[in-house]
Amino acid sequence: MLNRRHAMGRLLVGLAAPLAVRAQPRAGAMPGQKDPLESMQWPDIRREFLGNAPVVFDDRVKVVGPAFAEDPMAVPVSVSALELRDVAQIAVIVERNPIRKVLDFYPRQALPALSFRFKLEQASPVRAAVKTADGVWHVGGTFVESSGGGCTLPGVTRSDGSWASTLGQVSGALFESPLAAEATRLRLRVMHPMDTGLVAGVPAFFINRLAVLDEGGAELLVFNGYEPLSENPVLSFELPGRASASLRVRGSDNNGNRIDAAIGRRLLP
Repeated sequence: MLNRRHAMGRLLVGLAAPLAVRAQPRAGAMPGQKDPLESMQWPDIRREFLGNAPVVFDDRVKVVGPAFAEDPMAVPVSVSALELRDVAQIAVIVERNPIRKVLDFYPRQALPALSFRFKLEQASPVRAAVKTADGVWHVGGTFVESSGGGCTLPGVTRSDGSWASTLGQVSGALFESPLAAEATRLRLRVMHPMDTGLVAGVPAFFINRLAVLDEGGAELLVFNGYEPLSENPVLSFELPGRASASLRVRGSDNNGNRIDAAIGRRLLP
């Protein structure tokens, strides 16, 4: 009788063990998914920037850039995740840059889409990781070839010394959005040298926060920048609606310099 009970106990343990394993999958696992860009660095990139959160490669995250970067100091890229719901954050990462994080974008009341230019040190995968409210990162990307050197060369205004006379100046315009009906595109240019700190004798100096506010002071979006953003960055955002109220841009750089400018909410031809 004891032997029979012992055998039944072993059988039950043997049946229960696989169920326990299946019930607790490894955090952040991507079962059955293969990196579309086949990057050997991707596992380390994911661990460093996305942690243990669930991650999926998702065609709904669209990253558009040039096949070859003619100017490695100003590579144009657009990111959109309009088909995803409840987007909380978009992070852009360039795998083979010496400084990999380009930006963090929090859409708040804006649409989950933006355009920008960045510095590229060498040919690299360019990833956009989009975090939704359920904590899942949805990842899209593209590969950009380049002759390189964009992160380790001084910008034009740093070389000629003109940056100090324009620092923090903001210009902007509003257009009808080409991405969504009943939406407005906000395009900003903020004058700043955006030094990476990788040029001898020039410390890191970059815009680290911008917020776009409505007429009541509520944040429509928040943008955190890092060193790889291009000199005098030009940024485009998509805002819902056609309201006639004015907007305000406020921010700062890593040295504490303040940015503050009003943008009239007028659609340009």
